[in-house]
Amino acid sequence: MSTMSTTTLLNNYFRLFDASRTDERAMQDLLSLFTPDAEIVLNGTSRTGFDGFMKAFYEYNKDVKHMWDAWVQQPDGSYQTNWAVCGQAADGTVYAKAGIDIARVNEAGQIVYLENVQADQNAFSKYNQ
Repeated sequence: MSTMSTTTLLNNYFRLFDASRTDERAMQDLLSLFTPDAEIVLNGTSRTGFDGFMKAFYEYNKDVKHMWDAWVQQPDGSYQTNWAVCGQAADGTVYAKAGIDIARVNEAGQIVYLENVQADQNAFSKYNQ
């Protein structure tokens, strides 16, 4: 996959993530960006498959909006970006977080690895159970 195609795919990941809360088609499109056995790493804890994370995410969150820098290819072939997100938790409280995402994409153009590194290391503690 070309670098341009990969960055478009990764930009679509953030766009579809935000839309998927209220749009079932966006959720299906989002999940199709990932291989079924994609490795998802949240603050050092690894899990397999992105769909489980999304289900848990929207149990705890009412709404979310991402902003991100350009994805930059790293020497190891992965892509990295800085991001910021604001959201509203299920209990109505609002929050803002920042961090980096590291992604690897296969030749077929699907995400096989996504690591989320937050500035606040406790941010995803409820998903690590």
